[in-house]
Amino acid sequence: MSSESGFQEELKGRSWQAMVSYAFFRLESALTIALTLILIFVLPQPFPFWQWWYWLILGGVAEALIIVTSLTDPETGERVVADMLRDKYNPATLHNSKYRQRLDQALDYHQRMQELVRQTGQGVLRDRLTESVEGVDAWIGNMYRLSVRLDAYDADKVIARDMKLVPQTLAQLKQRLAIETKPEVRTQIEQTLASTQAQWQSLQNLQGMMEKADLQLEKTLSDLGNIYSQLRQIEARDLESGRAQRIADDITAQVSMLQDIVDSMDQVYSAQNDRLTTSK
Repeated sequence: MSSESGFQEELKGRSWQAMVSYAFFRLESALTIALTLILIFVLPQPFPFWQWWYWLILGGVAEALIIVTSLTDPETGERVVADMLRDKYNPATLHNSKYRQRLDQALDYHQRMQELVRQTGQGVLRDRLTESVEGVDAWIGNMYRLSVRLDAYDADKVIARDMKLVPQTLAQLKQRLAIETKPEVRTQIEQTLASTQAQWQSLQNLQGMMEKADLQLEKTLSDLGNIYSQLRQIEARDLESGRAQRIADDITAQVSMLQDIVDSMDQVYSAQNDRLTTSK
């Protein structure tokens, strides 16, 4: 939970900075600045009482209004957060189209959830929905990290090579051991065989972990769609029944479960890499 809350604080801080940056660089802001400069140089005194710096004051007021409306506009905040998540968890960084499509779907669900919150009137229900959607940010973050590891595994040529060669090496070592008569050579073969068997077991563990993770990633995307459907159906009266809290608890559980899978994958993958390094 501490990592999730830390992520939320980071996202809020970055989203505020992004909204301020968006307000300054949006088209309306650029046009206001350009028009102010043009009026200062082209029409510095349209009336006898007018001073050139009056245009500067008017331009500053107009720019301030644009910034304030941008920062207080829910649609702007929604768009900025969605863009930030897509930038931070960019599906284009994944090579496997299957993982890209899943992440695209997850980001689409998140954006639709934000729209749902925006369309909900002010009150306790909106506060609850906001808290739930914030939890989905961390959910997508873990989906991305899981996708990155699966994508790297699929592209790992060394692992793919070893999955083919190690069983062949095991068979050859067993054949040699069956016919070898010299004690010292048999000892060496047995030691190599034991090391190769451990490598094969590690490869199988890694493969099994990746297959389970792939299935879990597919399932968690369906769970995210289910959460979205439930959020669309929730009403103010559901607050008293505890339905909203159950949805929030489901999201928290999903975040925690995905984090555990990511950590387990890191441990298995790290052990495999250590073994490869040692064997070189």
